[in-house]
Amino acid sequence: MNGGPSRPGLRGREPELERLRALVEGVRDGDGGAIALLLGEPGIGKTVLLEETVSIARAHGFLVSQGRAEELHDLAPLTSLASGLLDGDPPLLSTADFAHLAGHHDQRIWLVERLAQLIEERSAGTPALIAIDDVQWADPLSRFALNVMPARLRTSPVLWLLAGREDPGLSGDGPRTTSLPLRPLSDGALAELARDVLGGDVPQRVTELLDGSGGNPFLAAEMLTGIAASGVDGPQPSEPPQRLVLGVRSRLAALRPDTLHFLRIGSVLGRTFTLADAAALCGRPASGLIGELDEAIAAGLLDDDGERLRFRHDLLRQAVYADLAPSARRALHREAASRLVATGRTSVDAVPHLLKSAGPGDDEAIALLGRAAADVSAVMPDLAADLAVRALELVPPHAPAAFSVGERAVTALTRAGRYTRARETGDALLARQPPLDVFARLQSVLGDTLWHLDDVDDLTRRSTAALAVVTDPAVRARLTARQALARSRGRDLGAARRTGERALAEAERAGDREARVLALWGLGEIALNEGDCAAAVGHHTALNAFDAAFLPEEVVARVHLDDFDSARRLLRTAGDGHLRPAMLTWAQGSLNLGLGRLDDAEADLVTAERLEADIQVPGNLVNIRVSRGLLAVLRGDREAAGEHLDVVRAAMADRPNTGNHAAHQYLEAVVADADGDHAAAAERVRSAQRDHPFVRWRLLRTRLVDAVRIALRAGDRSLAGDLVAQAAGYASRNPSVPTAQGTAAHAAALLNADHGLLERSVRILRTGPRPLHLAAASADLGRALLAAGDAAAVPALTTAYEAYAQAGASVEADLVRAGLDRAAARSGQRSARRTGPSGPRPGHGWEALTASERKVARLIAAGHTNRSAAAALVVSPHTVNTHLASVFRKLSVHSRVHLARLVLAEAGTGDAPAG
Repeated sequence: MNGGPSRPGLRGREPELERLRALVEGVRDGDGGAIALLLGEPGIGKTVLLEETVSIARAHGFLVSQGRAEELHDLAPLTSLASGLLDGDPPLLSTADFAHLAGHHDQRIWLVERLAQLIEERSAGTPALIAIDDVQWADPLSRFALNVMPARLRTSPVLWLLAGREDPGLSGDGPRTTSLPLRPLSDGALAELARDVLGGDVPQRVTELLDGSGGNPFLAAEMLTGIAASGVDGPQPSEPPQRLVLGVRSRLAALRPDTLHFLRIGSVLGRTFTLADAAALCGRPASGLIGELDEAIAAGLLDDDGERLRFRHDLLRQAVYADLAPSARRALHREAASRLVATGRTSVDAVPHLLKSAGPGDDEAIALLGRAAADVSAVMPDLAADLAVRALELVPPHAPAAFSVGERAVTALTRAGRYTRARETGDALLARQPPLDVFARLQSVLGDTLWHLDDVDDLTRRSTAALAVVTDPAVRARLTARQALARSRGRDLGAARRTGERALAEAERAGDREARVLALWGLGEIALNEGDCAAAVGHHTALNAFDAAFLPEEVVARVHLDDFDSARRLLRTAGDGHLRPAMLTWAQGSLNLGLGRLDDAEADLVTAERLEADIQVPGNLVNIRVSRGLLAVLRGDREAAGEHLDVVRAAMADRPNTGNHAAHQYLEAVVADADGDHAAAAERVRSAQRDHPFVRWRLLRTRLVDAVRIALRAGDRSLAGDLVAQAAGYASRNPSVPTAQGTAAHAAALLNADHGLLERSVRILRTGPRPLHLAAASADLGRALLAAGDAAAVPALTTAYEAYAQAGASVEADLVRAGLDRAAARSGQRSARRTGPSGPRPGHGWEALTASERKVARLIAAGHTNRSAAAALVVSPHTVNTHLASVFRKLSVHSRVHLARLVLAEAGTGDAPAG
């Protein structure tokens, strides 16, 4: 396999072929995953190189998936990727596997994760090549998968080979990528190609004619074929693209009229098409087209793979298509859409033709676009929004259907995260002065848009106006629930609660599911903002029972209630197929934070942020980065804390959100306090308290003690007193929550220097589930006892030190350690034994790994897949992927093979017992 090109089509591509061969061999030999991009204009040789690489990979024992995207088949979910996965000997994906995936096509994160798991399992013992040609036309779900899966499979022996006209712009922390832009062939390569086709010496006239190909191999080959057939002295057009069109036209001129019509119909249907579809569009039985098909194949224009017909090259199809008058193309595309639907094909199959042909007032096209938008909305919300907007554009401005079609467009735009466009679309519809019931429905739909825009004042105004005219009970219930949600952000939470209760009663009377979900959600929000954890759990439990998508909200509510056991059970029931994996992982992170498992919480937060980035809806980015910033401060990593704060500032500048203001201000306060600017820190805490009181309970319920410390260090006893009173109020609302009771006692003890309250705080917090809260109270009690000369300081400080060290909270651990050393020196005893990590964790090497990362490393080295490792650790495969990416980065390895060798070597030293 190390000789020259295997066929003439590879002339001039020897360097690129060698680089591709090296990639294949590297993946085979354990270098980890890789991506190769073949880029260039049509006819430049991408497909030939791709097919040759496929042959090389097969010869090296690879499992091969070879697919192709189609220009007019680019909407059906996953078709571009699946076109290759189901083929092969054996196929990379079985028909049964794909059928199972197709049954979950509405869960794109789950679908792509499960697809990655299947590929990971298939490639565990045998390397795999996944090749896709014409990737510029890949359907949206395949593009999403190609953005996500290479990073997910970076540790597996998978080579991704993508050929397209332009860089597909893959994002994410994927495997190494090799881009191979294909340049025009050199004069020498063109001469060799001419000798391959014509034989013998190449006449000077042929060389001069080949100059006109621009170095494009396909155009050069077509010219040489024509020269071989008719000689070198025939008339030759001057421009290569026109030369190709005229060359194909000369072939077409020799065909019978029926064959010409058949080819034109095929060019409208796409690069590939079925004989049955062409027959339907021709208005003839398939059996009546056999002669035309045979003639088209004999003319070198079509190939037949047994199932579908294919133009031999897309440039040939474009040449046939270009020979159609524009009006004829439009009419044929419109007829193709109708025929496809009439023969039982889906609306998604018809949409590409509708987009090229439908005009204003085309009711059938409007209906089909709307149906297609609904079909793809869950898995491809951006595409659904585009289709819904196009449907609205086809509706005449004053047609009654504009409001129903427009309502669907607003909903689709909102689901796609295009909130500003959704509001503009809704307002344009409202400007047409619709009937009152339609006005109310549109305002209800716009409520979701306004909530995401955080414009609760406008939401309140609109819902109030619509409630004054609405007659539909279901719409009334939805509007009332929206009003309750808006009021959850206000100062009168009692009025908000009453509105929510009224909305729930109206929803139950109307039997409207959407209204009931909104009402329960609003009541849960209100309870959290009031600081009533038990009520919040009640509402979120009811909401989760009614709609399992809201399980993360119940988990977080139970964490606030200190009911960690129930929270863990709920997370175990969720599985890895939950509809909202990012929010579920955020809930898992909240639990780990409460348990003092800082490394695991960090991994959860990183995973949640990555999952949000995958779907390009970073709704929880500020809260995630605030939590990561607070973790960094606990660990003494001021640089990382500053980086997280910068992300928060940028996110708030890009999308101001009052709901995130307090969290932002609190992180500013903690970072300023760590930098010694206590006055600025106290002012930030005051801002969080003053400007947005509705989030006080949600933000500071577990951080009130730290906020009191900030106030006292700034000498602001008034602010500290306000915070202590807040802690007491929170405790009164939650008499059965140990954290609430212990925090109130601790905060009051700091303000009043009351040792008795510190002892009470420690007693209460020992009954709760949060080790870092107990450590903070024990540390303050130990310091107070040490100052009083009481020997009981040592056990209190030891309890605090061990908890902080175990959690990796190095800053607090070092402070407590200093107190222990002083206590030991005073008593003439040796200092207490150190436990847990000492000092900051290194950045690289085995010692840089967290405990969970070591577990993952050992499991993967022992042969586990991400899925089986996740099952062993009782976490999600998403979290295992985050741990594994960190392991590879810290150990500077690129494949599971290298990881296994390293773990084995560490096991030999006793540092890393084998899995």
